[in-house]
Amino acid sequence: MDSFVNRFRGTTELWANEANMFDDFGPYDAVKEFSQPPVEFLKECTDEKSDSECRIKFEHGTTTLAFKFQGGIIVATDSRASAGSYIASQTVKKVIEINPYLLGTMAGGAADCQFWERELGRRCRNKERISVAAASKLLANMVYPYKGMGLSMGTMVTGWDKTGPNLFYVDSDGSRFKGDMFSVGSGSTFAYGVLDSGLDYELSTNDAIELSRRSIYHATYRDAASGGYVRIYHVKEQGWEFIGLFDVGNLHWEYNGL
Repeated sequence: MDSFVNRFRGTTELWANEANMFDDFGPYDAVKEFSQPPVEFLKECTDEKSDSECRIKFEHGTTTLAFKFQGGIIVATDSRASAGSYIASQTVKKVIEINPYLLGTMAGGAADCQFWERELGRRCRNKERISVAAASKLLANMVYPYKGMGLSMGTMVTGWDKTGPNLFYVDSDGSRFKGDMFSVGSGSTFAYGVLDSGLDYELSTNDAIELSRRSIYHATYRDAASGGYVRIYHVKEQGWEFIGLFDVGNLHWEYNGL
């Protein structure tokens, strides 16, 4: 027994054993623990910087926004999906209902956003309402190991928890920011112009909904990759509420009609 204890009393032999492990297996690499997509194949087909004649040109375009006001949080998106210069769909649902108290938005690759935000919802089934901060951090931690592997995701995670309404931005690099207002996508510049001129924390619910609708409309008017319908949600203490779907073609006559 004494010989067994003496064997592990000092650290010299332990260090030697660890050195042997590194020789046998190499240093630990967390990325190797994850399944990796065929990144090199995708790079050959999609890298416009090194090959202007690449077969697939990913040009992501969208407009999503969310902001806090005295009545909670308003989330609004357009509904157009584009594949390069081709309009693939006008009815994409870019708000993902993670659970009755959490919402996520889509910007970037549709498949990436849908998969990871639904995976977030699966991991939040612990019989207690998770905080928005914890949910957004969980999402950031999930996608960070895939940094540089081709993910394309710029999402907002919003909801109501014990601390009140909260809004976070998370992207495919694992970046995470808390804020009171975000707009993401190719049309976000135009949406910010309307939001900055009209946003006030003391807005009524109806005025906040109207502001979000007008912001998305003007983004779709100026950005070719945004369009379709304006989809609006209202996040309250009791959970999120779907407000409605508004055709931007009809909104044109309301906001820009002669």
